[in-house]
Amino acid sequence: MHAHRRDQDNDHDHSGHGHDACCAHGTGLRSDGAAASVAASASTGAQTFRIPTMDCAAEEGEIRHALADLPGLKGLHFQLGARTLTIDAPADSMPDALTLIRRAGFKPEALAPLEGGPAHALDDGHDHANPQGGWRGLTRYVLALVLAAGAELIAYLAPPGWLASVSGMALAAAAIALAGFSTYVKGLAALRRLRLNINALMTVAVTGAFLIGQWPEAAMVMALYAIAELIEARSIDRARNAIKGLLDMTPETADVRQADGSWLRSDAKTVAVGAIVRVKPGERVPLDGVVVSGTTAIDQAAVTGESIPVDKAVGDPVFAGTINATSAFELRVSAPANNTLLARIIHAVEQAQGSRAPTQQFVDRFAAVYTPAVFVLALAVCLLAPPLLGWTWLQAVYKALVLLVIACPCALVISTPVTVVSGLAAAARRGILIKGGVHLENARRIRAVALDKTGTITEGKPRLVAVEVLASSQPEAQVRSWAAQLAGYSDHPVSRAIAQGLGEPQTGVLDGFTVLAGRGVQARVEDADLVLGNHRLIEERGLCSPEIEARLAVHEAQGRTLTMLASPQEVLAIFAVADTIKESSREALAELHALGVASVMLTGDNPATAAAIAREAGIDDARGNLLPEDKLNAIEGLQAQHGFVAMTGDGINDAPALARADMGFAMGGSGTDTAMEAADVVIMNDDLRRIPQTIRLSRRTQAILVQNISLALGIKGVFLVLAVLGSASMWMAVFADMGASLLVVANGLRVLRGRPS
Repeated sequence: MHAHRRDQDNDHDHSGHGHDACCAHGTGLRSDGAAASVAASASTGAQTFRIPTMDCAAEEGEIRHALADLPGLKGLHFQLGARTLTIDAPADSMPDALTLIRRAGFKPEALAPLEGGPAHALDDGHDHANPQGGWRGLTRYVLALVLAAGAELIAYLAPPGWLASVSGMALAAAAIALAGFSTYVKGLAALRRLRLNINALMTVAVTGAFLIGQWPEAAMVMALYAIAELIEARSIDRARNAIKGLLDMTPETADVRQADGSWLRSDAKTVAVGAIVRVKPGERVPLDGVVVSGTTAIDQAAVTGESIPVDKAVGDPVFAGTINATSAFELRVSAPANNTLLARIIHAVEQAQGSRAPTQQFVDRFAAVYTPAVFVLALAVCLLAPPLLGWTWLQAVYKALVLLVIACPCALVISTPVTVVSGLAAAARRGILIKGGVHLENARRIRAVALDKTGTITEGKPRLVAVEVLASSQPEAQVRSWAAQLAGYSDHPVSRAIAQGLGEPQTGVLDGFTVLAGRGVQARVEDADLVLGNHRLIEERGLCSPEIEARLAVHEAQGRTLTMLASPQEVLAIFAVADTIKESSREALAELHALGVASVMLTGDNPATAAAIAREAGIDDARGNLLPEDKLNAIEGLQAQHGFVAMTGDGINDAPALARADMGFAMGGSGTDTAMEAADVVIMNDDLRRIPQTIRLSRRTQAILVQNISLALGIKGVFLVLAVLGSASMWMAVFADMGASLLVVANGLRVLRGRPS
């Protein structure tokens, strides 16, 4: 259950109002609070550092262990995607923290203080995909490989003698120095702390091989290891930086209107909120804003995944990175460059990349046991094989060293995060913001989806389609005026539709305006006590009659939402409002059924309207007249019936039900800030088809995770047996380990290539 969620939903009752990282859940997209999670990490006493060689959870664990006893430490916040670490500790402890990190074999680089923008970590002037010199480092490693090959040739072809030995050892030592310096630094630091990480194992194995005379093989092992590590790091960065490419779509400059009315090309980062910016046809929008002049069509694929341009007019929002497809327009900037919606999406995905998926947590726990177990096996082979099996000591030591190489959990540990990160990036490209690997994995478990109606299944833009004035004691114009004034004070979509449909001037003064949660509103208008509310409210006031019920039934049979204006004595008028079902909703529900997922609509609307909407949309079950506590009970019932249940909404009225659901989907276009802040998944374009796409992506990701773990463990198992039987050499073990790592990385990257149906 997710007790940390959720305040949602616009489906009110007619007139109601409706690698072991620390940062995983609760990342929303609010412009005023998007940087809060980052700013929190940069609170008083906290400092952020970039660690170029911090690639995975194993290295994160080393740093955590190194800083465990730091005086005054309050917290460590890792962002593996950006390779940053925020240390929350007293300022006088920072020098000690940096010393401890350096002793662990890492080189922290101080970053400038955060300036309120979530894109800071991404746009810090560093090449995140170039952590260790990039392909420039490959030249050094290739040279090391050539030297190692030279040492091998001398060992096999040169006649025995001191010259051959000295030459071969010199070449091997040079190769090890070129390829393994950073490995040795980290390995020795880990050994001093009695930590068996991959660098410690490689340090012991290579040193041991060199000392027992296997110096050509020691050199080959280190060179192959270094090259494979570099390729692997670049491959992983491809997954981590897949979403970062969206940030590069934002123009660096913008045409800004000056005080004298002229236009000046300015750096987008310097443009202030409130400035007027001009965007010409074919240009990308440089900043978030609201259209103040002109009409156009905008290609929003970068933000929402929609392939069809969206029409924009005065008052409509536009987002940085989107493309102006037709006409020039002007916008008023609503957010600085480092806090645009696109930047906040990227930041949220970056945070999600740092979260630990269940499979990844299992693999890390397994690796923590596996490595020491193989180390103990290697030690047993070294000490027990000579007396028990008659091996020479050199044979026993060599086979033990081979086992040490096999004990490196690299392929196993990397088998999960690259797949999960690829899945998160693939979802973001489609306009699906998944806030963590745990939600990406859990989506495949969804067996039923509960859906809000207004703004989720329907367009959320109801219109007034019928008015019946019933009052005999009041003029029709007076009744319509009262209704318009009450509706105009409410911010619910149905109330707004009534006010707009009546079109009456709102000149009166309302006294004692009160929201009746889940029922409607009440106020005193021109000395008349009035309520504007749903069927439930009128029944509670004892104002329903057989005649009114018959009138209501006619509208309800057509799926209309009904609101009534009433005085303490009688119902004065009936207002029928209709909403249209999104075409995408019908397709989404058909896809959910094909996936074996049940659908249920939970609404505060009357049962007849709910049933009509459900029939038209293809929903399995519809439940109407539900108050918030009723929806909570409905979710609990669905969980008992189906198991894993997701809730989908866009407002704030369904908080109890959304908190009880196993997974929450929020509509990012029409949804409230609270809904998006609390949800596990945000659908940026309000298209319900993204839900079955999320489920399919989750299932595909899980299948690849299983494949990767099977590959990593299978290859390890084969070479473990070969090593014990004496059929595997050390360089073969390294080649197999690194080959398995590259194989699982390449397999994990396949998720990025998937396309939505």
